[in-house]
Amino acid sequence: MNVTLTTTGRKTGRPREVRLYAWEDGDRLVIVGSRGGSARNPAWVHNLRAEPRATLRRGKLSGEVRAHEVEDEERDRLWQLVTSAFPLYKSYQRRTTRSIPLFVLEPMSGG
Repeated sequence: MNVTLTTTGRKTGRPREVRLYAWEDGDRLVIVGSRGGSARNPAWVHNLRAEPRATLRRGKLSGEVRAHEVEDEERDRLWQLVTSAFPLYKSYQRRTTRSIPLFVLEPMSGG
């Protein structure tokens, strides 16, 4: 599914909007920092690492989310989820020496 993620710029503090693909994992969404297999991570990855709170829009629905980067067994499981749906990510991973980061977005409750 297509989503729009608004992060806070780690250097500017300004909102930064990016359109991404996301995959459902229960009540969470998974996003992939592939940048087409570039040697560098997309800017939104750095922004989420600095400030994990973000806004997510899916169609007409939007809400606050908290992101966390996944590692180890959880990353392996989610990598299988996204690459089975979008096999091109495997070729992106072969293009780069960095490990393509995966983030889980979870809805924030309250305020």
